[in-house]
Amino acid sequence: MYDYQAPLRDMQFILSTIAGLDEIAALPNCEEASNDVVSAVLEEAGKFAAGVLAPLNRVGDIQGCRLADGVVHTPEGWQAAYDQFREAGWVGLALPQEYGGQGLPKLISTPVWEMWFSTNMAFAMLPQLNVGQAEALQIAASEEQKQIWLHKVVSGEWGSTMNLTEPQAGSDLAATRTKAVPQEDGTYKLFGQKIFISYGEHELTPNIVHLVLARLPDAPAGVKGLSLFIVPKYLLDAEGNPSTRNDVRCISIEHKMGIHGSPTCTLSYGDEGGAIGYLVGEANRGLETMFIMMNEARFGVGVQGVGLAERAYQYAVNYARTRVQGRDAMTGETGLPIICHPDVQRAILSMRARVMAMRSLLYTAAGWFDLAHHHPEQAVADKYRRYVDLLMPVAKGWCTEVGNEVCDDAIQVFGGMGFVEETGIAQYFRDARIITIYEGTTGIQANDLIGRKILREQGATLYELMADMQHTQQMLAQSAALNNLAIHFQTMLGTLQKASDWILAQDKNQQAQVLAAATPFLYLLGTACGAWQLARLALVAEEKKADAAIDPIYSQNLIELTHFYFHTFGVQIAAYAETVNNAGTSLARFDFNQT
Repeated sequence: MYDYQAPLRDMQFILSTIAGLDEIAALPNCEEASNDVVSAVLEEAGKFAAGVLAPLNRVGDIQGCRLADGVVHTPEGWQAAYDQFREAGWVGLALPQEYGGQGLPKLISTPVWEMWFSTNMAFAMLPQLNVGQAEALQIAASEEQKQIWLHKVVSGEWGSTMNLTEPQAGSDLAATRTKAVPQEDGTYKLFGQKIFISYGEHELTPNIVHLVLARLPDAPAGVKGLSLFIVPKYLLDAEGNPSTRNDVRCISIEHKMGIHGSPTCTLSYGDEGGAIGYLVGEANRGLETMFIMMNEARFGVGVQGVGLAERAYQYAVNYARTRVQGRDAMTGETGLPIICHPDVQRAILSMRARVMAMRSLLYTAAGWFDLAHHHPEQAVADKYRRYVDLLMPVAKGWCTEVGNEVCDDAIQVFGGMGFVEETGIAQYFRDARIITIYEGTTGIQANDLIGRKILREQGATLYELMADMQHTQQMLAQSAALNNLAIHFQTMLGTLQKASDWILAQDKNQQAQVLAAATPFLYLLGTACGAWQLARLALVAEEKKADAAIDPIYSQNLIELTHFYFHTFGVQIAAYAETVNNAGTSLARFDFNQT
């Protein structure tokens, strides 16, 4: 086991340079995000992550959760840690002050959440649900509902869940069967079953606020007939305190590959007459509201990708520095740690390059969130809202896939000891496996990217984004020290352009080929965006080399890291493009009845 060290230098460098902290702090309602405040928040979060959450991660993995008489018991230490987490105000870090939050920009909360996910993802999934639910309720709930529920959700006093999936309705929400029956008093009674509900039952909070998709008796078929309901675990008394137990029960928990400390529940609604629920927003428009929570969750899962990858990288580096094995190929010297071997160095550097690419992209996207929500010029806000929408599938799909790859590489660095549970690295590999699946698989993210984001608007936002990427390429070309990067980046952008043009040029008779190309195109775009962000870092690092306050070795290493990424991963863009352009034809001709 190796202690977690919050990567504060990397975080602060990205925030203060390419992610635009100063620009965000100048926006209305973001003025408190000064450099001093940000540094203090990150430092305290790093201490909490390392001192409180990290020691419980292994405990949660070993003990898991257990269900007894309808009550889910979380691992030892979970309750005390959650109480500290809530009392410190971490749940509401980026939520509105009017409901008890701290109102800091998303740009500041994103690195904080990375620390939570690095040190104990299973634990952090509980408060993450509160953040997503608070975002949804802010937009869709009535003023009365906000006053009743939001303060408790934002503070973390009550837990939150998101209830979409049913046994017969996984990604196909049109098949949802849970029904909601109107009552004379304006409430609804819900009947049905929901599965894969994270923290659907637990003892950590005195109440749990479930957001549930259900169908009214007269609802139209399909997803346009889904409504959204607040269904609390306990109904409230006249003073707003938990009182009578509602008719919702946990009937089982899943036994999973990873995230053992997070209870994944099957919830049954209405076994004893109907669970009381309250309609949120308009009838039959629940999925629109739920997508607010889902998008927040998808971005958060992308952050899980970089968080787990960072922790796996730290494990691999520390192990490689202490594990003595083999001999130097050139000198024959023995007694050296394996980090001296070039192939181990290659593995370590490839991990760090991908972590920094993901981190830079996600922090930049977090800044776009803030610009979209707070910029006074509508045209600027609209631009970054389009960027967020376009790249949400990349943030979720590409970052989680790369996060899995990095965790896999960490085990390879450990060799045989990586396959042994006692070293601890295997847990990160197992925990990471879910992130490419929940909140929409990578294939679903890819189809969303192609169908709902690119084809629907004929590539307008994608080409706008590529123009910004081209501007970075031009800046590289103007730098005598970095113009070699400019040549390689131009090749990547040209390949991205051609692949994008191919997708948009296909007619309706070729949609099977286009959708077959969706996932490799997502990888292509994600890899290119990672290269873009590292190129921006390299430009700043080159400029900072003359700054006495910046470690010149750190700056030079960022430049070398960019070169390494370009030559190791940037070159894969051409292979992805080949798959995009040609592999779908073979797929369309293949007879799947003969597989």
